[in-house]
Amino acid sequence: MANTKKLTLWVLAWPIFIELFLQFLLGAADTLMVSRISDDAVAVVGFSNQLFSAVMTLFVTIASGAGILIAQKLGAGKAEDARRLGIMSLTVSGGIGLLVSALLYLFPREISALLQLPEELLPLAETYVSIVGGGMVLVALMSALSTAIRNTGNTKGPMYIAIGMNVVHVALNYAFIFGAWGFPKWGLLGVALSTVICRLLAVIVLLYMFLHAFERRIAFRDFKLFDRGLFGEVMRIGWPLGVNMSCWVFSQMAIFSYIAIIGATELAARTYMNTLESFCFMLGYSIALALQIQIAHLYGAGHMKEAYRTSYRALGIGLGLVLVNAVVIYAIGKPVLGLFTEDPAIIAFGVSLLGLNILLQPGKMLNMALQNALNAVGDTRFTMWISLGSLSIVATGVSYWFGIGLGWGLTGIYIAMILDEYIRGALSFIRWRGKKKLREAGGDMASDNPAVSGIRQTGVLDV
Repeated sequence: MANTKKLTLWVLAWPIFIELFLQFLLGAADTLMVSRISDDAVAVVGFSNQLFSAVMTLFVTIASGAGILIAQKLGAGKAEDARRLGIMSLTVSGGIGLLVSALLYLFPREISALLQLPEELLPLAETYVSIVGGGMVLVALMSALSTAIRNTGNTKGPMYIAIGMNVVHVALNYAFIFGAWGFPKWGLLGVALSTVICRLLAVIVLLYMFLHAFERRIAFRDFKLFDRGLFGEVMRIGWPLGVNMSCWVFSQMAIFSYIAIIGATELAARTYMNTLESFCFMLGYSIALALQIQIAHLYGAGHMKEAYRTSYRALGIGLGLVLVNAVVIYAIGKPVLGLFTEDPAIIAFGVSLLGLNILLQPGKMLNMALQNALNAVGDTRFTMWISLGSLSIVATGVSYWFGIGLGWGLTGIYIAMILDEYIRGALSFIRWRGKKKLREAGGDMASDNPAVSGIRQTGVLDV
């Protein structure tokens, strides 16, 4: 059983941060190398990544729900249940990933056109989406494997694999884009092949690590195991997470389609901006993800008061980090953007967005930390409902109104995104302050329940 006392925020968060940082470097290297092909190629990669994020929700639903339950079961001392959850997560996610891969491989041009990608970019999209999208089953397997491993408390393993992926991916990108070391000069086709090869290698190593992740080693014959009761628990937690993630991803796809309507220059600027913004995001997300693992273990062990207090410590740390980094990135934004493109219009758009990013990131941190805390205790339906409301009305609807209807362009779209983050963050804060799920579970929080103690705590809202 995982030792809850050893699962401190720092122990969990720093390997996640390193992993995310390496993924950031991989993405930045991708963007920088692809920019040597053309700005159109950059726009296609950015658009395709939004598409891939959308379809990922289909199998991440299972992996995320199983991950939370694995941490809870280990915290409660139910190691065999945690093991079975990991196995089922992998098999079900892999099956869904195969279906997604087939669709993206067979219909890349049709899907891209349906999502309003400019006509002149469709030939590049057809190449990139068919190859990288055809390998989405590997992403499904990576998601299930790494999520299960992290929620056992081993956040270092996926970090080491991220290091290896970075080295191989950057080397293959360089070889295929520039025709180095005797490799063919395949441009965007080579970038797509490099991505798929690296993911395949990562799956192999993650699978080996997964087989040894639990108290009792997993054998290949164990993949026949299926526990309907446990799978029902996964879906109870997982389907709202899937809806939540789908809302976010589809809102981002809608925003990308709005930007595509505005023009290819703005689409490229947003793609470059995403690369820089990722540095702020990964700091906050590493803390939020570590917080989710920590709270789920504490919740499973019945340590409700500590779970409640832990969220505020993590939130304070996260807010300080993301705000400082947003300011630093804004200060160095113009010369950094100049490394990616020489187009002055793209650079100007990017710098203006980096200024708005200073307002965006604290709201995003508030939202991520408290939504992850709620998810860790199984309150996933609440986070689903607030996401359905705010993402559909504010992030998607108001973005169109500000950006297209009022003609404010990228600035208007970013203002709407900022409003969405703060609205969801504020609602999550109110819910977490109410301690609803913590009190329902009992444990050492039971004494705080007004129904038990007869004392109404002031300043706490029961939602």
